[in-house]
This record gives sequence, structure tokens and C-alpha cells, in this order.
Amino acid sequence: MSTSIGKTVLAGGVEICRILNGMWQVSGAHGHIDPVKAADEMLLYYDAGLTTFDMADIYGPAEEIYGLFIKRLAKERGTEAVNKVQGFTKFVPRPGPMTKQVVESAIRESMKKMNVSKIDCVQFHWWDYSDSRYIDAMVHLMDLKSQGLIGEVSLTNFDTIRMKEMTDKGIILSSNQVQYSLIDTRPAVKMADFCLKHNIKLLTYGTLCGGLLSGKYLNQPEPKSRSELNTASLSKYKRMIDAWGGWRLFQELLNTLDTVAKEHHVSIANVATRYILDQPAVGGVIIGCRFGVPGCQHIDSNLKTFNLKLTNTDSEKIKSVIKRGNNLMSLIGDCGDEYR
Repeated sequence: MSTSIGKTVLAGGVEICRILNGMWQVSGAHGHIDPVKAADEMLLYYDAGLTTFDMADIYGPAEEIYGLFIKRLAKERGTEAVNKVQGFTKFVPRPGPMTKQVVESAIRESMKKMNVSKIDCVQFHWWDYSDSRYIDAMVHLMDLKSQGLIGEVSLTNFDTIRMKEMTDKGIILSSNQVQYSLIDTRPAVKMADFCLKHNIKLLTYGTLCGGLLSGKYLNQPEPKSRSELNTASLSKYKRMIDAWGGWRLFQELLNTLDTVAKEHHVSIANVATRYILDQPAVGGVIIGCRFGVPGCQHIDSNLKTFNLKLTNTDSEKIKSVIKRGNNLMSLIGDCGDEYR
């Protein structure tokens, strides 16, 4: 069966693939990555039509690896091929003055590492809401967009209140990158409605809980040791599962997903991803890629998600388990509050 790659267009006109290749896993917190091998493997994702890459200035060598990939693509395929790629990064500054010089210097440094003359999307993160200089940073990012250095000005891990504050000040937001999964459905509480009203897309991460939402953990004993939870993703999302309802309820969810997956001849991960892609305001799901690590490619599996269509019955089966979990909005707060 041929695959029609799902696409969406952000507010500034940048068209992206609805499954984004996440590069947190090259940051060093998931094991050693060979930059040259990683850049080589990115070409395989590109050739499969998975052309949107998500990184950050704090993801170790991620921007440099992307730069290597772009350099190789330009050399082997030419400018036209490079123009088909979308490179998203994050601007995650330390607390301090957000002058035009500080912001522009950081963006130009990312441009240099990424080997681009324009960053398709800059997603801004701020650690402390009590320091209102995040507004200064956003104003300067909008200026850089008007200068042609940035395609889309976006956020990562901001809550709905701060999003409203920005839009009220005339700042046009293209997207907000937040955690969203069958375990963590906080974006559905109030953020999705706000985003729909203001043409803002949600770009979601943690949708597969670092790989825990997959057949690998179906009917398996609860992982507890450091050797079992041996990546930053696994340990992070295992804690989220614990807060949501624990391993027993999680196994019920996996079994439900497995039943749905078998009916459609796909994987548990496909079902978990498709469910979130179908939620209001979701523009895309970011799936982590351990580029350059043998046996860690998921290209074919990711592509199957685009052909999957969940029925109302499928969705109701899944919802019946999800709703038995704890209310993470009341336990943690709105999206991104776990970082503050």
C-alpha cells in the first residue's frame, strides 16, 4: 500500500510533515551518537518523506548534526532537495536580560550550526514565569521573523495563560510544543480550544512515552531498576505513568491498544500516535529518533500511521481506559508546569 504523507501548514506558511523526527535522543542522555552516522541516517528519513526535524540549542550536538545532514544533502542532491526539509529548533536561554542583541546572537548561532540562512521554526522556552522578560524575547523573535531569519515563531512548554498573554499583545504564535499522550491528556482540557481559536498548532512529544507505549512492554513486568529504565526518556515517562495510574492500569491500556492494533494490522505505537494526531488542534507528533544507532530506525512503522484510520468504536475503547487514570491537570498543572 502506498503511503500519503500527512502534512499541515503553520500560521506563517511553513508546511511540515505531521510526524516530526525528534532529535532529543542525540543529546547525550540516551547513549553515544556518532554524528556522521546520524547525519547519514537522517537521509533515509528524508527519502521516506519524513522531512521535518525537531531539535534545540540545548540538545547537545543536535544542531551540528542537522548541519552535517544539510551539507551532505546540498552536495549530493542540490538546493531543491534542501528546500524540501524543515528544520525546527528551540531557543532555551538562561534567565537574564532578553535584549535584541542577546536574542539575535543566539538565533544566528543556531543558524550557523544548522547550516541554514533561515530557521523554519524557532520554539521558545522560558524557565520562570515570574520573570516577565519572556515577552521581550518574543518581541525580538517576531522582529527577526520580519527580517526573514525565522519562518515561524512558536513556543515550547508554555501554559494557556501565558499563550493568551502573548496573543493579547499581538504576538502571532504558530505552535506550542507540549507533552500529549494517552497518559497525559492535559492539552485537551483548555489549551486545544484556545489553539483552535487562534490558529495555533500543538506539536506533541512524549506521545509514545519514550517507547513504553509499544508492544515491547505488553504483558511485561514493571521496569524499576536503572538498568531497565536506561534512557532519560524511559525514566521520565515511567514517572508519568506512575502518576497517571500505575503499571497495572497501563497494562490494561496496552492490551486495549493491542486489540485495536491487531484489527488494523498495525502496531500499538501506530494506534497511540494516530489517536493523538486525531485530537483537535494537533498539527504533528514528534517521535524520537536515535539516529546512527543500529536497530533503532522506525521509518516503516511511522509511515503506517498515515494509513491508519481509527473508528469511533476504537476511540471509545481507548477512552474507557484513559478516563480511569488520575487527573494530571490537577496533579501537575497545565502543560509545561512540570518544568517550573
